[in-house]
Amino acid sequence: MPTFDIVSEVDMQEVRNAVDQANREATTRFDFKGTDSTIELTDQELVLTSSTEDRLRALYQVLQEKMVRRDVSLKSFDVGKIEEATRGTARQKLTIQAGISSDHAKKLNKFIKELGLKGVSSQTQGDQLRVTGKKRDDLQAVITAAKAEDFGIPLQFNNFRD
Repeated sequence: MPTFDIVSEVDMQEVRNAVDQANREATTRFDFKGTDSTIELTDQELVLTSSTEDRLRALYQVLQEKMVRRDVSLKSFDVGKIEEATRGTARQKLTIQAGISSDHAKKLNKFIKELGLKGVSSQTQGDQLRVTGKKRDDLQAVITAAKAEDFGIPLQFNNFRD
């Protein structure tokens, strides 16, 4: 029986490269001079800091440009509020969302059922979804429909087996 997996992954190497490029641009651009604008990357979080909220928004825009250029989906990030940090600076946290949460898995399962394709079923396996079907064409129809729908997270389709 043909199967495939629906996953939501983030290429951390590309994120790291985009952060490095954005930091490099922030140090060289004239409008960022003297603002101490930086982006710090931890395992599951990005922290943007700058001297003012306006410079923080500009830094976030630079980061978005670099992420898009490196094919990292902006849906992978949960953007926090801009908050005040020490000495009048501004800070913003972006949490990296990897894996399919149980809420998104329920939405995906419901969506696949509502397609009404005969013999196609899906089940949650940890932070991914396994879709099985009798016909390869039905599974390809599920992939096409899921790509057209917006679930709020980036989806990848892998491990397709006949």
